[in-house]
Amino acid sequence: MRFTVLSLFPELIEQGFNSSITGRAAEKGILSLRCINIRDYASDAYGHVDDYPYGGGAGMVMQAPPIYRAYEAARGENPRPRLIYLTPQGRVFNQALAQELAREEELYFLCGHYEGVDERVLEEIATDRISIGDYVLTGGELPALVLMDAISRMVPGVLGNEDSSRGESFMDGLLEHPHYTRPEVFMGRPVPEILRSGHHANIERYRREESLRRTLEIRPDLLEKAELNQADLSFLEKLQKA
Repeated sequence: MRFTVLSLFPELIEQGFNSSITGRAAEKGILSLRCINIRDYASDAYGHVDDYPYGGGAGMVMQAPPIYRAYEAARGENPRPRLIYLTPQGRVFNQALAQELAREEELYFLCGHYEGVDERVLEEIATDRISIGDYVLTGGELPALVLMDAISRMVPGVLGNEDSSRGESFMDGLLEHPHYTRPEVFMGRPVPEILRSGHHANIERYRREESLRRTLEIRPDLLEKAELNQADLSFLEKLQKA
């Protein structure tokens, strides 16, 4: 998977991406990152990339020409790369979208700043507009890192253990079950006995039920689309009657 990021602050992207799991995957050649500094494509010696908005109003707007020149320089022979503009006005990011995007060989990200980006360049180059939630951040760099992290976990070989991604929250429409490790007792709280029993079928059922319990308590809306079998439905009915 190749990531290309158009940004005014490429160092922020590089520092975040080159750490932890994504950094190790990059060292192995499974992932790659290329950051393009939009300011390098400004039309003056001062690196101006923004101007006052037409129609008045507060703040500044990123200009179309520097962004488009950066995009043209980056895309090379690729006639229409999949480019994601990070914006609160976009489609809300979720695990299903992470899985979809992970099937791409290459993804581009455009990180906006100030009051936003000239709409005309977005119409020209953006294939997707994606939001990470209903709030506003200073720029698109942190959302880009969020997307790259979630997408990377779906790329074969990044986690090293395919079971790691299959058992995570949202993969089957539910929140993940609680986890425990040593010590066996912490501040008077023991690890549930069933997890120490060695009975794998019982452990799997326990984890499934805890996943259902947690989803019902915290995100009951997820249950509407979750993949549930008859045993799951019976357990949920029992919980709701309790």
